Amino acid sequence: MLDTALAAVDPDAIARDVSALVRVPSVTGDERAAAELFAELAAAQGLRAEVVEHDLAALRAHPDHPGEEAERSELVGAQATLDRPGRPRVCLNGHLDVVGPGSQPWSRPPFGGAIAGGHVHGRGSADMKSGLVAALHAAGAVARAAGDDAPYEVVVQAVASEEDGGLGTFAALERDADFAAALIPEPTALQVVAVQAGALTFRGTIPGVPAHAAVRLEGVSAIDRYVAVHQALAEHEREINRTAGHPLLEPLALPYPLLVGRVAGGSWSSQVPDLVTFEGRVGVRVDETVDQARAGLERAVAAACPQARIEWTGGQFAPGVTDPDHPFVRALRAAAEAETGTAPPLVGVPYGSDMRLFCARGIPCVLFGPSGIELAHAVDERVSVDDLAAVARTVVRLLLSGALDQAA
Repeated sequence: MLDTALAAVDPDAIARDVSALVRVPSVTGDERAAAELFAELAAAQGLRAEVVEHDLAALRAHPDHPGEEAERSELVGAQATLDRPGRPRVCLNGHLDVVGPGSQPWSRPPFGGAIAGGHVHGRGSADMKSGLVAALHAAGAVARAAGDDAPYEVVVQAVASEEDGGLGTFAALERDADFAAALIPEPTALQVVAVQAGALTFRGTIPGVPAHAAVRLEGVSAIDRYVAVHQALAEHEREINRTAGHPLLEPLALPYPLLVGRVAGGSWSSQVPDLVTFEGRVGVRVDETVDQARAGLERAVAAACPQARIEWTGGQFAPGVTDPDHPFVRALRAAAEAETGTAPPLVGVPYGSDMRLFCARGIPCVLFGPSGIELAHAVDERVSVDDLAAVARTVVRLLLSGALDQAA
C-alpha cells in the first residue's frame, strides 16, 4: 500500500497545480477565486470537495475573534475530505491568502506561476500555496492507493485570512474541530516546528504641547516623549528575551522580537510637535498569555511616558506548543527521515501561525513544509519542486503510519 501511494505522487502534477493556484491572485481579503480553484483541484484528486462560506458577522462578534487587518466583505475557504467515518481524523491545513507583490520589480510576473529551473515562481508559491497543494496530493495519493483501507479520515482545509490574524482557520475550527492531530505545511525547510511564539500588533499615540519653534520651551515635544518610549521598548524587548521559555526556542538569537515599524510625528518644521503615532509588533512568550503580554508592554510605555496610549490592532497571535514527544510528532519525524534519509531537526520559531489555533483546542499540531521562508513576502518568491515532492511523500508516509493508534 505504501509503495503504491508513494508512486502515485507526481511532482510535475504538483508543480502544475501550484502554478495554477499562484496564477489566481488572492491577496488577503480576496480569496474566493483561489478557494474555488482549490476545490476543483481537490475533486480531481478524488476527494470530496466543497467551497465553504463562513458567517463573517458571527465570527466578528465571537469573544475569541483572532483579529483582522485587511478589509473584507466575505470569508470563503475550501475543504477536501478523504471520508473514512469512524476512524481518527487528521487535518492538513494551509492558507490561500498572500501578501501583495510590493513595489520592487520582479524577475518574473509575481502572479505568473512560472515553472522554471526546478522551481515554481510567484507570490504565494512558498507561502504557502505549494505546501497546501503538496498536502492535497498526498491525501489524493492515499485515497487512490489505500481505498477503504486508509487508516485515517483526512481533511485538507484551505483557509483565508492567515496573513492578518488567522480568521480563516478560526472559522474552520468553529465549524469542525474534531481532529486527533493536525499538520500545517508552512515553509520550514523540512524541519518540524513544534513550538511557535506569539505576536501582537499595536499602535501608540503620544500627545505634545505645540508652540512656535522660537519659544520651544513653552511647548512639549511629542517626539522627545517618543524617544523615551522607544528606549523603554528596547529595554522591554531585552526583558522578555532574558530566557527563551522553551528548550526549542533557546537556539534563537531573539525568540520574541519587538519592533516599531512605523513612526509619524509633527506637522511643520517650526512648530513643537504636538503628536506622534507609532506602530509595531511584540512577541508573546510561550509561558505567558496574550493579556499578560499586552499588560507588560503597556506598563513599559506608561513608565516612560504616562501620556502615551496603546491600542491593540490587527491579528492576535497567541503562542502554540505541541509536546515534541507526542506520537504524531515522532511519526512525522520518522516519516521525514524515511523519505530524506536524514532525521529532521525539531525546532521552535519566533513567528505566529495558525498552529496556535489548533493547540488552543488541545489538538496536537506541527508545521512541516518546503524551503522558502526567507523568500516569503519577498521579491522573486519561489519554491523547489523537489521539496514539494519530498513534503507530499512524507505526508503520505505519515498518513499511512500508526501514529494516532499509538496515541490512543
